[in-house]
Amino acid sequence: MKMVRSLLLGSAAGLVAVTAGQAADLPVKAKPVQYVKICSLYGAGFYYMPGTDMCLKVGGWVRSEVTWGINGSSTQGPFNANVNNRTTQNLWTRERGYITADAREQTAYGVARGYIAVGINSSNTGNEAPSTNFSSNRAYVQWAGFTAGLAVSFYDFYPAAAYLYRAGNIPNEDTGDGGWWVWAYTAQLGGGVSATLSAEERRTAQIIGVTGAATPTDFVGTLPGGAFAAGAGYGGWQNFDYVGNLRVDQAWGSAQVMAVAHQLNPLYYAPTSTAALDGHPGDDWGWVVGAGIKINTPFVAPGDNFIVQAAYTEGALKYLWSAGSNPNVANASGGNIGYGVSTDCVYGGTLVAGNATGCLQTTGWGVDVAYEHYWTPQWHQSLVFNYMSVSYGNQANALLCAAEGGGNSTGSFVLGTLAAAPGCDNNYQYWGVGSRLQWDVTKSFYIGVEAIYQELDSATAVGNVVPTNIATSTAYGATGSGCATGTCTVGNQSNWTFTVRMHKDFLP
Repeated sequence: MKMVRSLLLGSAAGLVAVTAGQAADLPVKAKPVQYVKICSLYGAGFYYMPGTDMCLKVGGWVRSEVTWGINGSSTQGPFNANVNNRTTQNLWTRERGYITADAREQTAYGVARGYIAVGINSSNTGNEAPSTNFSSNRAYVQWAGFTAGLAVSFYDFYPAAAYLYRAGNIPNEDTGDGGWWVWAYTAQLGGGVSATLSAEERRTAQIIGVTGAATPTDFVGTLPGGAFAAGAGYGGWQNFDYVGNLRVDQAWGSAQVMAVAHQLNPLYYAPTSTAALDGHPGDDWGWVVGAGIKINTPFVAPGDNFIVQAAYTEGALKYLWSAGSNPNVANASGGNIGYGVSTDCVYGGTLVAGNATGCLQTTGWGVDVAYEHYWTPQWHQSLVFNYMSVSYGNQANALLCAAEGGGNSTGSFVLGTLAAAPGCDNNYQYWGVGSRLQWDVTKSFYIGVEAIYQELDSATAVGNVVPTNIATSTAYGATGSGCATGTCTVGNQSNWTFTVRMHKDFLP
């Protein structure tokens, strides 16, 4: 019996040992995997961040382009103090790429959203420094009707970059490419109708102040061809631009009316070391009104649309043409210069002499028109016309003529008889037409080409001779400009710009 019991115990122990060995060879059960969960609340591409109720979409795009006839600047365009000599940068290239992140979550008062776009944005004229190409054109928060941060101006309606690659080369006010600082509230009124009030970063062209004799050399601000500082002649930033719009978006298209109040706070009457003792013009308010309509025309071809926007301003020219820091336009060609002074207001005289003026606001108006036609679902073409007109009252024109010199004004400041000499007229017009042809190879990849014609209908001067303070300015006083010899004359200018682009989105 003892032997049988020992045999049974030994067999059991052996069975346990064999079973344990087999168990050690079996695969261990994996821990549960936390798969990414799709978030369908806000459209394609969103997913829930693991462990949260927040939805995130990561996207972006990259492109490369080449342009000829741009005068070294995609924002200032061909009429930015262009001398058309051996120094002119006609060839220009760019690479751009942005990573975007869109984070959203539900709150008791609606969706809270944060959006950012960061990347590189070059402007290469043959001496590119890649380390300086960092760019960010979006960084904003939206919640309960509010939009705050770097977004797009709520004055905008006409989306210039949707119709032309080099849209900034002809006058339009779209801020979509670079972004604009806003703090706005939008009320949804139903039926696709909304109303927005927005406090925004001010848009400043410049303010020119003129003092002294009939041909002064001391003045605040910058004439065409000079070294320009953005917002020249403005005092420090004291107030927002206040923007309002009423908008409708429906199946047939969209429409918007908008208005702006823009503060003008000039510097002192005399640009000297004792300027503070000379006083300054009182603050004033410029304004802008505009309207636009976009009509979808699928009866011509699916995707077709027509858009037009018009605006009128007194004292806020940047709402006609927002591109670049230098609002002046000028171009030299074959000993001939076309130019236009862009200033939100002009003032002059001194308090001591008793001939000081207030801020004489500049008048301007503009129109933007475009049509987009789809030849096939993958091939589409735009046709664009942009126009801007700038005009000055008699007193403002006389002050500018005096600042320009060269016998373009008569009388004196002291006696208050200053007037523009016959032939000096600073009114000018700038316009352009363009067309872009694009092949959408896929929904997220396209190749396109475009051509733009620009025309500057110049201001004029006495005897058709370029005024002294323009002819001897930073650009046009240079050897080879055609003006250094004193033979330069005034005339209208034109230019062609050609661009080729290749673009890939990360997400369609």
